[in-house]
Amino acid sequence: MHRSVQIAGAACLVFATASQAQSSAAPPSASASSQSSAGVPERMPHDIPYGPPVALDVAKHLLALAEAEARRRDWKMNIAVVDPHGDLVAFERMDGAQYASVEVSQRKARTSARFRRETREFYTQFESGHAYVATLDPDLVASPGGFPLIEDGKVIGAIGCGGGTGDQDAVVCKAAASAVK
Repeated sequence: MHRSVQIAGAACLVFATASQAQSSAAPPSASASSQSSAGVPERMPHDIPYGPPVALDVAKHLLALAEAEARRRDWKMNIAVVDPHGDLVAFERMDGAQYASVEVSQRKARTSARFRRETREFYTQFESGHAYVATLDPDLVASPGGFPLIEDGKVIGAIGCGGGTGDQDAVVCKAAASAVK
């Protein structure tokens, strides 16, 4: 019993000494406080206004561009074009493309449209340990291969590709997304 009282007394002494040292420490300098907000951007990232939805004829043209890129590389892809809300406008599954990527391509497009950014950004965040990405939206896909369609500075939709690796999907979709000006 006497031993436990000594241990408890020593713990209190250590705690009191540490508390006193903290209270007598100098206040943080101005440079330290500016460092705490150094990672906060001045402007909203991805603050691109939404525009009118991508027209069906444009969506079909983008599917053709993506398909041409995939064929050129002998890759079998699922390709989806969505409006700014993430709702499907046009879809194509190339012969032999894996069935599992039908939904993946559509979810990549939806993620890109609704969050106004390339899906690779979510992949990068997730890979660097930011697990919160998985809590943003149950349909979010954190994988390369989704690109917003930006026309006249406004998001008119997005294109998503699935069936290859994330990087293969991105190459195919970027070929189509870069045609929108």
